[in-house]
Amino acid sequence: MFSALAIGFHAITAVVWVGGMFFAYLVLRPAVGGIAPPPERLKLWDRVFGRFFLWVWAAVLILPVSGYAVIALQYGTFAAAPIHVHWMHGIGWVMNALFIYLFFAPYRAFQAAVAAQDWPSGAASLNVIRRIVAINLVLGLITAALGASGRYWAWVPGG
Repeated sequence: MFSALAIGFHAITAVVWVGGMFFAYLVLRPAVGGIAPPPERLKLWDRVFGRFFLWVWAAVLILPVSGYAVIALQYGTFAAAPIHVHWMHGIGWVMNALFIYLFFAPYRAFQAAVAAQDWPSGAASLNVIRRIVAINLVLGLITAALGASGRYWAWVPGG
């Protein structure tokens, strides 16, 4: 029972983070880009990031804890876990590191630029954030595919 709760909580948390990136990158960004002038666009993104990044911080904290709980409850140790779990683990830490960098470097620069109404600097920082989000989105989708399909990989050594 605890294993089912841990994996359910883990999956929901991952869906919130990856789904939020998908929405921001593939829906909101193109929709806003065509209608709002740059200052308004940057102010909107500042508000969006302020709300969304709270949820991402929760995911950055919850996903490792719930992931390690799933490993402990289902496999006992990492050594007993199948290869897709190891891949998910590694990709997850890369995603966390990318987000932490994003938050403390380009996002902080973006916030400062928006507060100072330095729109060219804000746009440059937003472009860096966009690239990191694109990378994390791809990594998140790969990780979701691994989580959903990994147990069926009998043909993969260690699968």
